[in-house]
Amino acid sequence: MLRTLPQTRQQPLAVRLAAIAVFTLLTALSARVTIDIGIVPFTLQVLVVLLSGLVLGSRDGALSQAAYVALIAAGLPLDARGLGTAALFGPTGGYLLGFIAAAGVAGLLVERGATRLEWRWLAGVAGIGVLYAFGVTHLKLYTGMDWVAAWGVGAAPFLLADLAKAVIAAALAEGGRGLLSR
Repeated sequence: MLRTLPQTRQQPLAVRLAAIAVFTLLTALSARVTIDIGIVPFTLQVLVVLLSGLVLGSRDGALSQAAYVALIAAGLPLDARGLGTAALFGPTGGYLLGFIAAAGVAGLLVERGATRLEWRWLAGVAGIGVLYAFGVTHLKLYTGMDWVAAWGVGAAPFLLADLAKAVIAAALAEGGRGLLSR
């Protein structure tokens, strides 16, 4: 059973800012691990997004992803395809914005008591659900696909891998929180 660790909000501001910056950097680096399988690429970003919420909590996890999206909005080519600002207005823009909400939801559920591995995994699954809601909705609106086609292109091919990423994030979360509490 995972032990409950102090929330990151109790950490000194410098530690919190450093942790936010680290997860922003990890999200950018995880975009470099890309398999181009169609309109939506496969990346390791979902793992880092979930981990940011599970480790940093809702506010700081969401801030780390908001910082990542802000860097893309500023024109830096940190997205999976290296498009910069254009990525926010392309077919994957909803997923990028969904990173913020997904980290926030996963973090909120951990703050509300998801201390055991299976509950942290379910917090990650909830984050994936939020991410897909943003991403598939934007993809549908951007491309004009119907809901079934948008799901088939933007979520279904990734579902099993993303559920596995949620398991990994849940397993790594305690260690990450332990590092912050030192």
